[in-house]
Amino acid sequence: MNDIAELERRIAFAMERIAKGIENLDKAAVASLPDSDAPQAATEDEIETLRAQLADEQLANAQLEERVRALHQKQQAMASRAESELTALRDAIGQVDAELARLRKANAQLQESNAALRAANQAGVGEPHLINKSMMAELESMRAARQVDLAEVQAIKGALVPLLQDEEEAR
Repeated sequence: MNDIAELERRIAFAMERIAKGIENLDKAAVASLPDSDAPQAATEDEIETLRAQLADEQLANAQLEERVRALHQKQQAMASRAESELTALRDAIGQVDAELARLRKANAQLQESNAALRAANQAGVGEPHLINKSMMAELESMRAARQVDLAEVQAIKGALVPLLQDEEEAR
């Protein structure tokens, strides 16, 4: 942003110099009228000098405007890239949240199954379907924990990839 402000300041300064050059050109034209005491050759030289200065200032102004335009484009590209990265991170966080909810549900089922299995064992009745249900709940809990880990890894990867790309671009 400081570059843009500096370039805008320089453009404004160049425009002021152009305006002064035009004023001087007008004065030179008035001075070259027949009732003027100034010699014609001097005024023509001044006019040519002023025209050259005006052309230089116009060129400098065009270059500065192009630099400002390029900076605006770069800034827009960076903003859109940041927006896409933010969207990707939000998606990754949403995935992690969904997997955590699944893990919590699986753990709740596991606790219920284990409580039922303990109650059956205390009563002296070993029921195979309770053992199977408990094992299935435990397996689901392990799968959910693995999915949470994978989602976290993807979220971390999603955060690191743009940083690494920025580092490579800086080189």
